[in-house]
Amino acid sequence: MVLKKLYSKFLLVCSFSWLVTLCACGQQKTSNTFSGLAPPINITINVNQSFQTIDNFGASDAWAFQFLGNWPEVKKQAIANLLFSTDTTSSGQPKGIGLSLWRYNFGAGSTQQGIKSGIKDEWRRAESFLDTNGNYNFDKQSGQTWFLNAAKDRGVNQFLGFFNSPPVQFTKNGKAFSSDGSSNIDKKNFPAFTHYMAESLKGIRQKTGILFDYISPVNEPQWDWKDGGQEGNPYTNTEIYALVKNLNDTLNSQKLSTKIAVTEAGQLDYLIGKKDKPSRGNQTDAFFNQKSPTFIGNLSNVKSVIDGHSYFTTSPYSNAVKIRKALHKKNSKNNIGYWMSEYCILGDNDGEIDGSGRDFGITPALYLARVIHNDLVNANASAWHWWTAVSAYDYKDGLIYINKNKNDGNYHESKMLWALGNFSKFIRPGYQRIGVSSSALSDDSKELLVSAYRNTKTKKIVAVVINLSAQPLAIKLNINGAKVNTIKPYVTSSTANLAPKPSVSTATTISIPPLSIVTLVGNNY
Repeated sequence: MVLKKLYSKFLLVCSFSWLVTLCACGQQKTSNTFSGLAPPINITINVNQSFQTIDNFGASDAWAFQFLGNWPEVKKQAIANLLFSTDTTSSGQPKGIGLSLWRYNFGAGSTQQGIKSGIKDEWRRAESFLDTNGNYNFDKQSGQTWFLNAAKDRGVNQFLGFFNSPPVQFTKNGKAFSSDGSSNIDKKNFPAFTHYMAESLKGIRQKTGILFDYISPVNEPQWDWKDGGQEGNPYTNTEIYALVKNLNDTLNSQKLSTKIAVTEAGQLDYLIGKKDKPSRGNQTDAFFNQKSPTFIGNLSNVKSVIDGHSYFTTSPYSNAVKIRKALHKKNSKNNIGYWMSEYCILGDNDGEIDGSGRDFGITPALYLARVIHNDLVNANASAWHWWTAVSAYDYKDGLIYINKNKNDGNYHESKMLWALGNFSKFIRPGYQRIGVSSSALSDDSKELLVSAYRNTKTKKIVAVVINLSAQPLAIKLNINGAKVNTIKPYVTSSTANLAPKPSVSTATTISIPPLSIVTLVGNNY
């Protein structure tokens, strides 16, 4: 059942409050308001069944942050808190979603070119640290750098710098996008480009004290990037191989520990097959199969993960599951991990949800939660990154929305922000995904999705429960391999944003509100 239909049904459901029924003497005690629920669904969490270790949850600063940095201090601080804070109020309400990685867009210099850049929308242009005389100015990208520092101040300690295009000084046409759909940089300019990357890393470190943990030199290399809609550059696998080798040598010579992340594939299909771009596809094998002529898995600064974007592969759900399972199988064969490094809601998604138009309601938040669950559980992603943290557009691409004003304006939280927070706030770097089983869960589940995670140091277990139905669902948790006495729920729904609820005993049957994402935090196992 598609989410739009579910939401319509939800409007017919009477208001629902958080309900719990206690079990005593082996009998379920049921209140009158609870009596309409079906029998509890038994969910088994197996602490001893371990999968991937979570590296981080993140989002990027493209494109609005170059202007947000000019906004009044109080608004900048508020937006930074929503994205990065792990603190709570006195009532236990999270102040933000606690992102654990921040993606920084290294611009190609289209901003300095102005209208001559060929990119009509100035919000889609980006500054470069390099001027036409070859001099570096690290006072550029100051708005983005303000938020880089704000993330650091709030405890974010993982940072990634990414390039949509080489600086315009090194491109074939002198612009930040291709003229003909082929790569816009000659191989002879790879050394200059990788030198720029290294100098940028060092310049940011000198200005902020932050050395980026990761650098992503190419982005969605399958697309032609020739319409001037934004900065972008296509690459073949052979070109990526040559660029990454050059960058690896440059980082080594500059004694920089930053790891290289590849390949930010535009769709997951390009990681596991050739699809319609043979020279730009089958990238998992191309770069991490030891028999491949473009193998980079032995390079010292290459991170042993393949990066891909979940665009256009999320619907219908059963097909989305198959793609992710195939990706995990191929990654396992090559002994590498997987990062889902960019996503927002694009396209019509087989009629399930349309990416166009802002929507502050629960419908896109539920769809987003479903995608995150699928990427974590079936693709075994160890990182999950939203695309643009703040959007000025009429699209489902923002966690926070602003009006298109360069110096001041209003900002609005979306439910998608808090849906991501149901994961990012509680599943911290180092948590391990653990087993979940139930007869109610399947690859084509249309009502209930559950995943679970543990941290052996803090002795916490976290379960994220997604109720896609228009009715409350009763669940009973059975935790094998650990003793958890209490569980604290945090609810995101049409009326709540990560709202904390009273802790309950693990002997309870818990009601999950209709159309909601509920994170259950168990302590002291």
